[in-house]
Amino acid sequence: MAFQISISGFVAIYIFMLAAFAGWVIIGHVPAILHTPLMSGSNFVHGIVVVGGVYALLNASTVQEQVIGFVAVLLGAGNAAGGYAVTDRMLAMFKTSGHPAGHGAHGKAGSVKSIHAKKH
Repeated sequence: MAFQISISGFVAIYIFMLAAFAGWVIIGHVPAILHTPLMSGSNFVHGIVVVGGVYALLNASTVQEQVIGFVAVLLGAGNAAGGYAVTDRMLAMFKTSGHPAGHGAHGKAGSVKSIHAKKH
């Protein structure tokens, strides 16, 4: 079973402009507190861009189409990787420092006392 989709140039531009406007309107109304969870969702969308770029690259018949498919895969993968890196840094802001409760200024004084106790 062969599945063929053909989109003319003006229809593709219309779909792109409609998607860009819808994304701009939707993201513009998102509160700042929801930004981190939505980053994970946008990383998923970038993964779909990579799949679409691979599909375009596999169906490319001219050098120009191959270049466009390669650039789509490259930019989509870069966007996805960068999105995960940014999300990881944002989530790291909410993690504790990783030090146990006894390791602060008091922990240092305690370690000095234990060193002096060993010398005696």
